[in-house]
Formats: sequence, C-alpha cells, structure tokens
Amino acid sequence: MRNRFTLLSAVGLTLALLASAPAAAQKKEIIQLQSDMQRLIQTQRELQRTVDEKNAVLKTLVEQSLDAINKLNTSLGLMQKSIQDVQASSGTRIDTLTTQVQALADNLDEIKSRLSKLNQQVGDAQSVLQSLDSKIAGGASAQPPPGSAGPANPPPSADALYSNALRDYGGGKYDLARQQFLDYLKFFPENDLASNAQFYLGEIFYSQKQFPEAIAEYDKVLDNYPKSFKLAAARLKKGMALLELGKKASAMRELREVVRRHPATEEERRARAKLRELGAVAP
Repeated sequence: MRNRFTLLSAVGLTLALLASAPAAAQKKEIIQLQSDMQRLIQTQRELQRTVDEKNAVLKTLVEQSLDAINKLNTSLGLMQKSIQDVQASSGTRIDTLTTQVQALADNLDEIKSRLSKLNQQVGDAQSVLQSLDSKIAGGASAQPPPGSAGPANPPPSADALYSNALRDYGGGKYDLARQQFLDYLKFFPENDLASNAQFYLGEIFYSQKQFPEAIAEYDKVLDNYPKSFKLAAARLKKGMALLELGKKASAMRELREVVRRHPATEEERRARAKLRELGAVAP
C-alpha cells in the first residue's frame, strides 16, 4: 500500500512539473515581447525627434535657397538689361557677358532642383515615421528576416556630381567633366538638370573642335528634352557647329529656327546677328 502511494505521488509531481513548464515558457516569451515593444516605442520617439530636428534644418535651407533665387533673378535681370544696352549702343560682341548670364541661369536651375530634393527628403522622413507607426500597431518585428540582403549602395549625390562636372568643365578638364556628365545621365536621367548635362556634353565636343560629335549631342537635347531650358542654346550652337563644318545652308536654317522658336532671348539676338553677318535675312 505504501509503495502504491509513493508511486502515485511521483506521478502527480511529474504531471505538475509538466504542466508548469509551458506556463513558464509562455511567461518568459511575454516578458521578452514586452521588452521588444518598449525598445520599438523608444526607437519611434527617437526617430520622431530626429525628424523634427531635420524639418527645422530643411525649413531654414529652403528659406535661404528662396532668398538666393530672388537675388539671382535680380542679378539676371540687371545683367540682361546691360546686354541690351550694350548691343543698342555699340552692337559689339559680348560673349563674356553672355557666358556670365548663362552661368547665372545654370545656378538658378540647380537651386530649383535642390529645393525639389529638399522637399522630397522631408516626405521620405515622414514616410519612415508612418511605416514605424504601422509596425508598432501591428506588432511587427523591427528586425529583418534572417538571410535577407542588406541595402544596396546608394548612387552618388546628384548635386555633387553635377557641380563637380560643371566645375571641371569650366576648368578645361574636359575628359573628367565628360565622364561626370555621362554618369549624371546614367544615374539621374529624370532629374531637372539632365538636359543641362546633355547640353554640356555637346559643349565639350565643341570646345575640342569635334563638331560632328557636338552636333550629335545637341540633337539629343532637342529630341529628348522638349521642355529644357537649353533648347535655344542647343539649336544656336548646332548652327554654329554646322558653320564650322562649312554647311552654310543647314546652319542658316538652324539659326532661322532659333529666331522663330525662341523670340526675345539672347540666343535669338545672337542668331540674328550671325545671319546678318552671313548676308541672310532673318524671318
């Protein structure tokens, strides 16, 4: 009888231990889950603080950029008036002043592009925060699944790449500038300054007196970027390149197109002057 009681006691103790084991494991899992949720909530708060700080910085940058645009617009208007006054009084060539105006216009295009990118960065930061909120609400894990690939290396900065290419072009480092403009078109074909990069590829060939290649690059601006700020300049330089190749009839046709398509521009005035020099009548 005593042996039987001892056996029953042992069986009961074993069953009690087996029943308590899953409960202990569940309690440990709940504690771990609560700890994970606390860390995730803390991460959300830190990200919110970072977003708020970046928004303040971006707001300041946008205000500074708008102020710079206004100053550039004023300078551009004054310089264009100076060009008109000089042409009206003397009719002399002012290539240096025209280059300065073009540089101002390019800088203005670049600032506008940077403003667009700043706004995009604000939107991206807000999207990250919303995504984190959704994960917390759904109880999703913040860790990536095992074996998942890490983020790919980002492309180079569009602003830095364009600025470096423009600087090297202005410094006569044509081979380096050409590669940088090609990289810009490769990585950022839809950016606002892509047509500018394409135009400067033509300018590099023109500067090196490779006129057929320059014409091919100018044609890409005309064919692929119908809303580009460089349309008038590309058509004018195409006409000049044709003149360098001795194709006078084709060159005059392009110059007349500049006059017809781009009235009241510096390119139109230069095209009219060249047509007069060639003894041709502008439309």
